Amino acid sequence: MASPLPSGALSQVFSFIVARRAWVLAFYALLLIPSAYFAVQVRQDNSLDRLIVVTDPDYIATREFEKVFGAGEFALLLAEADDPLSPAVIARVDAIERALASVPRVRAHSALSVFRRARAGFEPTPAQAEAFRHFVTRTDLLRRQGLVGEHFLAIGLFLEVRDSEERRATLAAIDRALAAFRVDLGPLRGLHALGLPYVNVYLDEAQVSAWRYFILFAGFVVVLIVTLYRSARTLAAFLVTLGVCLAMSLGYIGATGGTLTIVSPMVPMTILVTATSTLVYLHSRFVERPPDRPVDAHQVFALTNKFVACTASIFATAVGFAALMVSAIRPIREMGLWVAVGLLFTWVIVFTLFPALQKLLRTPTQQERRVAGGAFAPLSTWLPRFTYRQRWPLVAAALALCGLGLGALFGAPGVAPMRILTDPVQYLSPTSSLYRDIKRFGPAIPGISITEVWLTGGLGSVSDPDVLTGLHRFQQGLETEPEVGAAIGPTTILRLVRYIGGEGDVWPTDPEALDRLAADLEQLTATEPMLQRFVQPHTLAQTHLTVLSRSGEHEAFARLDAAIGRHWEAAVARDPALRQFRLRTVGLAPLHAKMAQNLVPTLVESFALTVAIIFGTFLLVFRNGTARLLAMIPSIFAILVMFLVMRVAGMVLNIATILIASTVLGTSENDQIHFFYHFLERRRDGTVEQALRHSLRIAGRAIFFATIINAGGFLAFGFAELPPIRQFGVLAALAFLLSMVADFTALPAALWILFREEPDAGTPAPE
Repeated sequence: MASPLPSGALSQVFSFIVARRAWVLAFYALLLIPSAYFAVQVRQDNSLDRLIVVTDPDYIATREFEKVFGAGEFALLLAEADDPLSPAVIARVDAIERALASVPRVRAHSALSVFRRARAGFEPTPAQAEAFRHFVTRTDLLRRQGLVGEHFLAIGLFLEVRDSEERRATLAAIDRALAAFRVDLGPLRGLHALGLPYVNVYLDEAQVSAWRYFILFAGFVVVLIVTLYRSARTLAAFLVTLGVCLAMSLGYIGATGGTLTIVSPMVPMTILVTATSTLVYLHSRFVERPPDRPVDAHQVFALTNKFVACTASIFATAVGFAALMVSAIRPIREMGLWVAVGLLFTWVIVFTLFPALQKLLRTPTQQERRVAGGAFAPLSTWLPRFTYRQRWPLVAAALALCGLGLGALFGAPGVAPMRILTDPVQYLSPTSSLYRDIKRFGPAIPGISITEVWLTGGLGSVSDPDVLTGLHRFQQGLETEPEVGAAIGPTTILRLVRYIGGEGDVWPTDPEALDRLAADLEQLTATEPMLQRFVQPHTLAQTHLTVLSRSGEHEAFARLDAAIGRHWEAAVARDPALRQFRLRTVGLAPLHAKMAQNLVPTLVESFALTVAIIFGTFLLVFRNGTARLLAMIPSIFAILVMFLVMRVAGMVLNIATILIASTVLGTSENDQIHFFYHFLERRRDGTVEQALRHSLRIAGRAIFFATIINAGGFLAFGFAELPPIRQFGVLAALAFLLSMVADFTALPAALWILFREEPDAGTPAPE
C-alpha cells in the first residue's frame, strides 16, 4: 500500500526546488568557479611537526629556542665500506663532502672536516689518509657522535630549512649533488641517507599519490550505482552531486588557508562516502514509486519522507566529527572542523542540487527500470522471525564480543592496554629503503630522535670555567643512560679544539687550562658557526645540549626526560655554578612524545562527545529512551570488535587508527537512524514484527548498499603506502561491515527483548 502524500511547508520547498531546477543548476555552476579555484590552492604538508597545535606551550618553547640558536633539521649520510678508513674510501668521502659544500642551506660536519681544520686542509694522499686514520682512532669523541663506525664514515648534515617546501628543495639539491656517487659507488658498499628530514619528505611523497584512493572510490561508485539502479542518467546525477560536494569542501579548506596533512585524505573520503550513502537512501526511496503515483508527486514524497532521517544522520555525523576539535593534535582538530563544514555543504547540496538533477535527467524509477536488491523482500519477511528465535544467543554473543573488545583496548587482568605508536619510523613502509636503512644502521648510530636541553642563565654565564666544567660533567652523566646515544654541546666542541691542538680530548682540571678554555670559548663564539649553534653569541647567556637517542616512543622519551632531570639535579648539587641556569627540554622528540600523550584524550574525549551528540540526536528523533540506547548497539559493537581484531593482529594505535572509533560511530549511525526512523514509523500502529518488516523493506536495501559504499570507500586506503593509513582503511571497512551485520541481527534481537512481544500469528502477508 502506498504511503500517503505529505503536505506542508517542507513539501512546498521541495516542489519549488524541483520546479526551479534551472535556477538551482545555474547557482551551483557559478559557485563551482570559486570553489575550484580555492580547491587547487590547497597545499600538502605531511611533516610530523604539523601534528602539534601552534598554541601548544611546548611548540611555542621550541620556536623560541629556534629564534636563539636557529631553525633547522639534522640528517646523516653514511658512506658504507668494508674498511671505512682506507685511502680510497677517505678520498671518496672527501669528494662527497666537497660536492655537498655547494648545496645551499646545508652545513656538513664530519670527522674528515674536523681533521681538515686541524691540518689546515686535506688532500687524499696515502700519507694524509694514514694520518686521518690515526687522528680518528685516538679519541672516542668522533665515534660517540656517530661520525665514525666499524663499517662507515658519516657526514652530519644540518639543514637550515623552515618549512616543507625548503626541506624538499634542499633534499632534492642534495640528491642531485650525490647522483654521480650513487651511480658509481667506487670503493663504497653503499651511500645511505637517514634522519627525520628524509622521513618527512617520504611521508609527503607517499601522500602525493592520494588521488589514487579517490579514483578507486569513483570507479567503485560507478560500478555500484550502475549495478543498483541500472541507469546512466542516475549515475550522472550521483557523480555531479558528489563532484560539487568535493569541490565545495576542498574550496573551503583552500579559502581558509588550510594545509592537508598525513590524515587529511580521510576528510574528502568521509565527505564522499557520507554523501554517497545519503544519496542512496534518497534515491532508493525515490525509485520505489507505486504505479499509481505521478513521478513529480513521488519525488517530493521521497524527499520529504527521508528528510528527517537524512538530516539527523548528517547532523549527527557532522557534530560527531566536530568533537575531534577537542584534540590537541593539529591534523585531527582540523579534520574534525573540515569534515563538519563539508557535511554541512553536503546536506544542502543533496537536498537541492540532487533533486534538480533527478528532474532534469529524468532518472527512472522501478516502474521504468528494474533495480537490484530484490532479495530484500523475502529477507524482510524471514529475518524478523529468525532474530526472535535467536534473540538471546545473538544479544549474548554481541555483548561478549564487546567485553573482549573493551579488554583489548583498555586492558584487563594480565593484559596491558593497547600500545600507542608515535615513532616516526613506524609510519614508513617496511619495504622502503629508508625504513630498511634506519632499522639496519639504527644500533650503530646514536639515534635520529633529537631532544634539546636548553639552558638559560645570566650575561656571560656560559663562559664561566666552573659552569663549563659542570656542563661537561652533566653531559658525561647523560651519556651513561641507555636511552642516550650521544650528548653534544659546547664542551664537546671545546674538547675537539683541544684535541686538534694536540692537548688530548680529556677535559682539563687545571685552573689555568680551564681559564684558557673559557677564553677560547669567548673568542670562538664570535667566529665559529658550529659553536654559534650551541652558545648564544655576544651575550653568552644561553646554551644547549643536543641529545641524540633512539627514543621514538612516548615511554622511552618519558624515561629520557626523567633521566635528564635526574642528572641535572645531581649536576647542580655537585657544581653550584649551574644553579643560575633554567633548564627546559624542547625539540621534536618532546613534541612527538606530547602527541602520544594527546592521542588517548583524543580517543576518549572525542568518542565520548560523539556518543553524547548522537544519543542527543536519537533523543530528538525517536522519543524512546531505551530505543535510543539500542540504536547505538551496531556501531558500538563494530568499534569494540574492531579493537579486538587489532589486538589479535598485533596492531597498535597511531595517528590514523586512533580516529577509527569516531569515524565509524559518526558514519555508521546513519544506518541506525534510517532503520529506527522507519521502524517507529510503522510501530505507531503495528506490531514489532510488522515494524521490523517495514523497516527492512524500506531501509534494508539502502543500509546494505550504503554499507558497501562506506566499506568500499575506506577500503581504498588499504592500497596506501603508509602503514597507518593502510591499517585505517582496512579496519574501517571491517567495522562498517560488522555494524551492518549487527543492524540485521543483534539490533532486531534486542528489540524483541525490549518490547517483549512475540511474532504475529500465522504466515506473514506481503506488504
